[in-house]
Amino acid sequence: MSERLADHLSLIPIFSALQNEELQTIEKYMFFNKIEPGEYVFREGEKGDYVCFVAGGALDVIKLNQHAQPVVITTLAKGGSIGEMALIDKLTRSASVRAVAPSSLIVLTRKGFDLILKLHPEIGIKILKGVASLLSINLRKTSDKLAEFMPPLA
Repeated sequence: MSERLADHLSLIPIFSALQNEELQTIEKYMFFNKIEPGEYVFREGEKGDYVCFVAGGALDVIKLNQHAQPVVITTLAKGGSIGEMALIDKLTRSASVRAVAPSSLIVLTRKGFDLILKLHPEIGIKILKGVASLLSINLRKTSDKLAEFMPPLA
């Protein structure tokens, strides 16, 4: 795996609007983290103050169902991201995330993101648009899934 963060960031949809020099600018606000199979990145209900981007490996996103049983709602691979809401709100994690394979993550803390917004506002706006787009796509998918379980109108 390349140790240049910018090489990995270019493959992540949130950063798709950024030019190479902008990716190189923001990489200094991020860091790599490795995680082994079975390890949790974070757990549902914990305080969230960072987002992770999958540089390699695979992660299960786990949510408790109505019977408090854990269910895998999706599996993320290279290019995926988790914890985007932590950059926007100060609420707790909405799901747990566990590695299913040796994984490499790129981490951006809320503090790092705030520095990007302050020192490089044009780049920060592009990232915010990327986060908003991803959250919108995820909300549409969730709405479609919810509609599958709703009774039809009479």
